[in-house]
Amino acid sequence: MGTSQSLPPALADRLVPAVLDLFSAQDFHLVNVREIYKESGVSPSTIYRYFDTKEDLVFYVLSEKMKEIAVEVRDQIQGVDDTREMMRRVFWGTLDYYDRNPGVAVTAFITIPLRSWMRSTSYTETARDVNDIIGHVYAHGMAHGDIDPAIRADDITDQYFMNCYRQIHTWHFHGMQKSLTSQVDRFFPLVWKVMSRCEPS
Repeated sequence: MGTSQSLPPALADRLVPAVLDLFSAQDFHLVNVREIYKESGVSPSTIYRYFDTKEDLVFYVLSEKMKEIAVEVRDQIQGVDDTREMMRRVFWGTLDYYDRNPGVAVTAFITIPLRSWMRSTSYTETARDVNDIIGHVYAHGMAHGDIDPAIRADDITDQYFMNCYRQIHTWHFHGMQKSLTSQVDRFFPLVWKVMSRCEPS
């Protein structure tokens, strides 16, 4: 990949919305660099100066957006002492970001080829941020006796990704009519039931 880390802010401000608009509106293989140029006004030669392929460009955009989600979710759980509420806010904060940035949700979960993204550093960085956040909640919950000792942090991370994927796929399939956050109170009690310590009858 090119030197995307040094992408000037002025270029990012033009490229990022164009990439999200294009990739959230049509299939991945239908978008090419020429279309990105038409949408953003950034010439192909400039794009290729920073990115070797369109895949590198879109993965860079997703990486930047996923960092924003991590920041917002950390803010959501800061100062919260109740493990259940912390975990609920992890889901709510994530889905709230996608409600406000539907192009990110569609591009990340519907449009891009997952196999290719998984081979990129963008995917690794996203997974690391999620693992850090879940790990913090997990450690808090274990210290307070709120989480089933048989549950691992990885199990909770799996629940996080499975539910985010499922909610976004269903939301997109039904025309994005309802907000993603409106579904949190429906599915989260089941998630919490899976991970929480069972109280004796």
